[in-house]
Amino acid sequence: MAYVKAINISKGAEVAARVRVASSFLRRAVGLLGTPSLPVQEGLWISPCKTVHTFFMKYPIDIVVLDEKGVVIDQATLAPWRTSRWHKQARSILELAAGVLARSRTAVGDQIEFKESTN
Repeated sequence: MAYVKAINISKGAEVAARVRVASSFLRRAVGLLGTPSLPVQEGLWISPCKTVHTFFMKYPIDIVVLDEKGVVIDQATLAPWRTSRWHKQARSILELAAGVLARSRTAVGDQIEFKESTN
């Protein structure tokens, strides 16, 4: 399993230190299903992706919708059993623990960059 760090380069802040990369069909399909929770410093980067859902999940998540340049085009907190909006311009979605967006001050228009993680 590959891990990366998610950095908000617009704010100069780390969003998540340990982000799993879901780029294969199977990893994208499974996502966070079956996980009991998502620790604050962890996340899941799904690429390619235009929408996500929280069906069968027992906890809320923050999502960051990114375009091809890594610019945030939408963000939301999804409760269990919800779906995100579909975005034509979306290329990937970063899933995070609920509350991370507020703590990191990540907003629409910010640029997120993914870098190699040593974890």
